[in-house]
Amino acid sequence: MSETVDIPRPLRADARRNRERIIRSARKVFARDGVEAQMDDVARDAGVGVGTLYRHFPTKEALLVELVREKLTAFTAILRGALTRDGEPGAVFREAISQAAMAASCDAGMQELMAGLDGEPWAELADEQRELDAATEELIDRARLAGAVRADLTSSDVGMLMCGLGAAMHHAKPGFDWRRHLELALDAMGPAAGATRADA
Repeated sequence: MSETVDIPRPLRADARRNRERIIRSARKVFARDGVEAQMDDVARDAGVGVGTLYRHFPTKEALLVELVREKLTAFTAILRGALTRDGEPGAVFREAISQAAMAASCDAGMQELMAGLDGEPWAELADEQRELDAATEELIDRARLAGAVRADLTSSDVGMLMCGLGAAMHHAKPGFDWRRHLELALDAMGPAAGATRADA
C-alpha cells in the first residue's frame, strides 16, 4: 500500500500578498524593537488582522525563524558575492565580513539572536547555517592560500566573532564602538596573530 504524501498547496494571490506584507512589516518592527517586538504591532503595521497574522505564523517564534532565515541567506549572498570579486584575498575577506556586520548593525532583532538567544529559531535553520558556513570556509580558504589569515581560522571562529559583535552592538556601553570591536577581531584573524599564538 503506497503512502500518501501531503503536498503544500500554493497560497492564493491575496494570501500571498498578506504574507509578504507581514514579513515586510515584521522585518521593520523586529529590527526596531528587537525580539521583544509584539505581534500586534506587526499586524498593525502590515494592515492585516491579528487572526490573519497568526494563520500565517502561529507563534512569534515561527515569524522569527522566517526573519532569521532571510538574514542568514543575505549573509551568505554577501560572502558568495565576495568570492566573485577580484582583489587581494585578505582585503576581500575583511570587506565581506565588514559588509555582513553592517547589515546586522541596523537590525536589533538579529543583534539579540547573534548575541546568544538559545534554542529556536536556530534549530530550524540548519540548512541555511550550513550554506553560510560553506561560503565562509571558501572565503577563508582563499585568504589562507594567499597567507592573509591565520592557518587555523575556521567558519566557527567567524561565527563567534559575529556573536560577540551582536552583543557589542546591542548592549553597547558609553564609549563602546562595535566598529572598533570588529577591527580588533579581524586583526586577530590575520597571519601575524596566528604566528604570535603559536610561538607563545
